Formats: sequence, C-alpha cells, structure tokens
Amino acid sequence: MTGIVEDPERDLILTYAQPAGRAGLAALLALDDALGKLLRTTREPALGQMRLAWWREALEKLDRAPAPAEPVLKALEADVLRHGVTGASLVPIVHGWEVLIEEELMNEDAMRRFGEGRGHLFTAAGTLLGSRGDPLAEAGQGWAIADLARNLEAEGERATARDLARPLLAAAAKAKWSRQGRALGALAHRARLDLAEAPQPAGAPGRVGRLLWHRLTGR
Repeated sequence: MTGIVEDPERDLILTYAQPAGRAGLAALLALDDALGKLLRTTREPALGQMRLAWWREALEKLDRAPAPAEPVLKALEADVLRHGVTGASLVPIVHGWEVLIEEELMNEDAMRRFGEGRGHLFTAAGTLLGSRGDPLAEAGQGWAIADLARNLEAEGERATARDLARPLLAAAAKAKWSRQGRALGALAHRARLDLAEAPQPAGAPGRVGRLLWHRLTGR
C-alpha cells in the first residue's frame, strides 16, 4: 500500500512548495491518502482500529528506530523528519481518521474532532515548509472537513460538514499567505472551491487560474 493518489490539480499545487520541502509535503499527503484508503477498504471497525493502531505505533517509532519497509514511512523518514517534524507529532492525523471508525453518526462534535486531528497535517507541513504567520489550523481543519463533506452519504451530514468547513476556509482565505506556506494556502483555496454551490470540475481553467493567482499573490 503506497497511499499515492493520482491528482493532477494537487500535483500542480505541490509545485508551489519550495523545492527543499516539496518531497516532504508529498510524503505527508501520501500518509493522509494511506489512512483514507485504509478506512475505505476496511469493513470491520475492530480491524480498522487495529490497523490505525499500527500506524500510530509506526509513526512514533520513527523517532527512535529506522523506518520499516513501508513506502510511506520510508518517505516520511527521508523527507519529513529531517525538517524538524517528529513522528510522534503526526499521530494526531491518525486520531482524526479514527473518529470515522469510533462514531456511528457524524455529528458536529465528531466532525470537529475529525477536522482538528486530520487537519494537523497542515501544522506539520507548516513546520516542514517554514510557514510564517499563516492560518494553518483553520486551513487544515477546513480542508479536512470539506473533503469529508464530499464523501459523506447522508445529505444532512454533508450539509453540516459544509457549514462547519466554510467559515474555517473563509478565515484562511482572508490571510495573505507567506511564500513558504502558499502550497498549503492553495490546498485550502481548492477545498473552498469544492464547496461552491456549483463547483467547477477539477482542472477547469477557472479553478487553475484561482490557484495560480494565490501562488503569485498569497491571496
């Protein structure tokens, strides 16, 4: 399991990161992809919790032992840890995904906990990239919950998730992002575009143009 997802629009956003941190950001997103794939392909909650527990322990072990022969962990070891991000600091991302197993119904509290945990990816990425003064918490939580909204089955739950994500992403969009953090800002902008009443398809000229404007201006 590599956790790699084909996403040309996200590949474009990765080019916004400074070259020294680009591989590290890709590794963090691959971790998130791997955790998401784990939940999509696990039917039994108990088995899902066991697999997530493996990831928690594996991330913590990165701080004291070489990574095992698992591609995502190897990439984290090579491209993330050397930038001052610890394996233990990535564990909250796993906790965020775990909410989807623990809760039968995704109410507002569960969605917030999911967003806070999974959204910690932005905090870790900000450290890696040297982000300065950027609204990482709001952007990360909004990004996570907006993605959740796109994947929930019940319309009521989707509406709740959208209502939670929009103000977080609006707050992130008001900021002028530092050059180091603009890849993360672009991910937040993309999530906001996904929440539009009539969203354009990924790769549409209007979307790409908006992301390029952010790269140039930080807005």
